[in-house]
Amino acid sequence: MAFEGLSGKLQGIIGKLRGKSRITEDDVKEITREIKLALLEADVNYKVVKDFTSSIAEKAVGQEVIKSITPGQQVVKIVHDELVRLLGSEDAELNISPNPPTIIMLVGLQGSGKTTMAGKLANLLRKKGKKPLLVACDVYRPAAIDQLKVIAKQLDIPVFSKDGSKDVVGIAKEALREANSKLNDVVIIDTAGRLQIDEVLMNELKELKSAVKPHEILLVVDSMTGQVAVDVSDTFNKELDISGVILTKLDGDTRGGAALSVKTVTGKSIKYMGTGEKMSDIEVFHPDRMATRILGMGDVITLVEKAEENIQMEEAIALEKKMRKQEFTLQDYLEQLEKVNKFGSFKSILEMIGISNVSAEQTEQMEKQLVKTKAIIHSMTNAEKKDPGILNASRRKRIASGSGTQVQDVNQLVSQYETTKKQMKMIMSNKGNFMKMASKLGHKIDPNELKNFKGF
Repeated sequence: MAFEGLSGKLQGIIGKLRGKSRITEDDVKEITREIKLALLEADVNYKVVKDFTSSIAEKAVGQEVIKSITPGQQVVKIVHDELVRLLGSEDAELNISPNPPTIIMLVGLQGSGKTTMAGKLANLLRKKGKKPLLVACDVYRPAAIDQLKVIAKQLDIPVFSKDGSKDVVGIAKEALREANSKLNDVVIIDTAGRLQIDEVLMNELKELKSAVKPHEILLVVDSMTGQVAVDVSDTFNKELDISGVILTKLDGDTRGGAALSVKTVTGKSIKYMGTGEKMSDIEVFHPDRMATRILGMGDVITLVEKAEENIQMEEAIALEKKMRKQEFTLQDYLEQLEKVNKFGSFKSILEMIGISNVSAEQTEQMEKQLVKTKAIIHSMTNAEKKDPGILNASRRKRIASGSGTQVQDVNQLVSQYETTKKQMKMIMSNKGNFMKMASKLGHKIDPNELKNFKGF
């Protein structure tokens, strides 16, 4: 996670506060000094840091905190609320036009991830019922058009391009005619970037803006560039009056200063963030949820939303039936693991449930274990997947050899499978637990659906 270093430091600072029965002005001064150093080290804009810590100090020495039953927790809440304010306070909705198509221009420097983000955004909007069209207007970078075509083919989303043409305005206008004729209600224009901001780049973008009158101009910012990202955001905003920001590479090893500075410097909200390499690795940016993640408080809401995307009620009921009839196989076990893997990396899942002190080495080991598990199960015959009870010594030796693992790895997997099987049976056959799970996933349960559940 981009905020890993900053998150660890802030969690250490506020950890000293929890449970404190008394907070003095000296305590507040020490806390704000440590927070200031942590933010500056994370490459947060100096003015932003100064305003942030001043606001914390002002609120933390107030009578409300001093007289509070749990002053330590009160200060933690103040830090949290100030982080939310810094990140944008409220979620920023995408401006969808009542008269389609909605036109979205993606702008930014070369290498910021515009082309990939165009695909991710199109994929996300399609899941929400939209019919997007991608437009290749990066006519200068070698293979940029081909890259967008590859992404579009992978997602089965149409892309409009004019090979050999350098007339960006002409391409965009023709793409809009195409969108109207094919009833595409969202047009996402991937524009050209430069290695640095220059007059030619800005003039071209201004001409494009004037010609197509986009409903959104979203600046794609590489969060790994730190303070440079803030300067870039400020310049693009002054030249184009951007409507919002998309932060990319938030899964990378970066200090996170850009995300904490962009909103304050530009006055424009962060609308989306890229969290990985997959086309599904894009999230709506929620300031309050990000603040809780940074402070190690978890983000269960996002985790539940990801679960809702990947788990259907019908699947859950079918799974319960398998559990009840003792038909839950190793293939089913593998499918459940893969569903969890779609939620994101193990590290991101752990962060969402409030576990942030797991090292990169430990999460990497978890990822490797999943790969190993898949290899072992894929090396089994259908009969072995269906009934692990037939796995005698010779079969286990063959599976280990075929999967490139050790016999003890096979033994460990079978043991984990049996344990999971028992745990899932207990959960899925309990009406209260099942209803609670369904409720969290946003499903309304018809009692008739559950009449065959064991014990109901």
